[in-house]
Amino acid sequence: MQAEIIAIGDEILIGQTIDTNSSFIATQLNLLGIKVEQKRVIADCDVAIRIALDSLHPKTTMVFMTGGLGPTKDDITKKTLLDYFGGEMVFNEAVYENVLSLFQSFNREPKEVHRQQAYVPSSCKVIINDVGTAPGMHFEKGGRHYFSSPGVPYETEHLVKDKIVPWIIEHFEAGGLFHKTVLVQGRGESDLAEMLSEWEAALAPNLKFAYLPSPGLVRLRLTGFAESNAKAKEEVEEQMRGLESILGPLIFGENTQSLEEVVGISLKKYGLTLALAESCTGGYIGHLITSIAGSSEYFRGGVMSYSNETKSDFLGVSKKSLENFGAVSEQVAIEMAQGIRARMKTDFGVATTGIAGPGGGTDSKPVGTVWIAIAGPDKTSTRRYQFGKDRGRNIRKTALMALDLLRKEVQKFTQ
Repeated sequence: MQAEIIAIGDEILIGQTIDTNSSFIATQLNLLGIKVEQKRVIADCDVAIRIALDSLHPKTTMVFMTGGLGPTKDDITKKTLLDYFGGEMVFNEAVYENVLSLFQSFNREPKEVHRQQAYVPSSCKVIINDVGTAPGMHFEKGGRHYFSSPGVPYETEHLVKDKIVPWIIEHFEAGGLFHKTVLVQGRGESDLAEMLSEWEAALAPNLKFAYLPSPGLVRLRLTGFAESNAKAKEEVEEQMRGLESILGPLIFGENTQSLEEVVGISLKKYGLTLALAESCTGGYIGHLITSIAGSSEYFRGGVMSYSNETKSDFLGVSKKSLENFGAVSEQVAIEMAQGIRARMKTDFGVATTGIAGPGGGTDSKPVGTVWIAIAGPDKTSTRRYQFGKDRGRNIRKTALMALDLLRKEVQKFTQ
């Protein structure tokens, strides 16, 4: 089974808005074993919408369109779909009741422009949007199904996950497609390709392997095609066991897991606590840690020790160490990690100090130089890294390296 996604919106084309809807829809479809043949972004223009609908792949059975369903004049998707599929615009009482209910929950009165949301093409089946005023629409033509949803991401996510996906499961058999992704930190794409060259060369033709690098980590995805989802999953899982035996502890998680989530699970499992002393990362590690629900069970807090005075006054870093070794040094990183661990009374203390850039580097300590220290119950470990000149990438890489070092130290301590 094959699908296509059409994102409608000038704001996407000019870079003002990032199209997250297409990614979400593609993920949901792949979980069902439905292959996404193509994703397109087009303008808020009736001609562009018509061209996109007229140029679908012959084998496409499902089309997902997002955007252009709001109450303002620039939202023209509904009218264009009426012209394309035929019929007339009719008032839908259920949609308007939903609009009224939403406005009552906000303690507001809907305006006439909101009432217009209840007018829909007679050629569609309405999909009630429980979290917004614009309904989803389902058209069928020539055995092909077309689903239209609003551009607001949480509305599309609701309609697709809670309304459209259950309908697909009820009316169609699952396809023979399965993905599995493992997450690797600490090795680059080229190193991994060399390590996996023999394993990758031995893969069957119905298995497709992909490297998906990003700053600080690499996603490795294996996709299987077979006569059923169960068969595809069986083949993928079998081959992934071989990959996992090669990479071992380099793998920190699977599929949509994040490194901060994996670290949190481990700390919570063993009842361990954490505190942070961040210099070059400026609180970014704390942001990642606290983005995980329930992190208050293991995260005590942290200090953004950007200045030498803060390192000394709050963390107990000796002025002699700062004078003799400099703020970006192994000794200072050690004292920062041990200082935050003692001050917060935690099992682990993590410290980062470095030169994020773009300025501040020297011949001996160029931009991208970073020291990370992990102070634990029985020892303190350190690592020096040399990243590039891009400030944002350096901060991101440092944070992920620190979390991965913490992950490994927790593993050692709990074994």
